[in-house]
Formats: sequence, structure tokens, C-alpha cells
Amino acid sequence: MPTSEALSLARTAGMDLVEVSPQESPPVCRIMDYGKFKYTQKKKQKQSHAVKVDLKEVRLRPKTDDNDRMIKVNHALEFLDKGHKVQFTMLFKGRERFNMEFAMSKFREIIAAIGEKGKVIRAPLSEGKRMTMIIVPAKHTGP
Repeated sequence: MPTSEALSLARTAGMDLVEVSPQESPPVCRIMDYGKFKYTQKKKQKQSHAVKVDLKEVRLRPKTDDNDRMIKVNHALEFLDKGHKVQFTMLFKGRERFNMEFAMSKFREIIAAIGEKGKVIRAPLSEGKRMTMIIVPAKHTGP
């Protein structure tokens, strides 16, 4: 179809004549609403770039009892099974932050309890009144 004829068809329909693939011989054109087309393209691009980070946080204290800590570890294991990252945060009050070795031993117990289900990507790191550690789900190589 000649270009002038296609342009007149597009104008009568209240649409635009858009060149879809200029490399083809003859070039391929379409009659469409160009503004709507650009809007949907931009929306698709935003959705493809949107990265949803699923980071779940589990908060503890150095004095958290062993049973309570295991309940929190079990919650973290559920998060890991669902494919979420888990951040363990230990909060310190007063003089508790001067005994970091005690807190490190608690984090080692947590790592041992999680075992093969998770992998530590950020080792326990002290940041003022808190110590954090991030664990991601372990990759499954089996079926």
C-alpha cells in the first residue's frame, strides 16, 4: 500500500502511522495510537527493571533465651525455604556491646542451626549498637 494512502487511512481513524521495522524491504508500518504505544512500552520497561528484594529481618538480643532463639531461627528457615534473604540483627543495650565475643558465639550457633539450607553472604558485622549478618538460600543442585 502506498504511504500516502496509509497516512490518509490513519488520519480518518484518528490514529498515527508508525514505522515498525524500517530494516525490512518494504518497511513495515502500522496504524496505531503512538502515545498509548509509548506509554505501554515505558511501563513494560519499568516492570522489567523493578527488582523486588525480599529481605526479611530477624531481631534478637544477646540475652534471648535458647528456645526463643530457635523459634526465630525456625522462622528464618521458613523464609529461606520461600527464597527470601534473611538478615539477623542483634541489638545491644548499655554494656552488652562490650562483650562482642558472646554475640559472635550466638551468631555461630545460628549459622550451625541453619546448616546447609542457607549461605552467609555477609558475616556478622558490628555497627555501633547492633550486629548484623545476612544469609541467602542455598542453591539446590538436585531435582
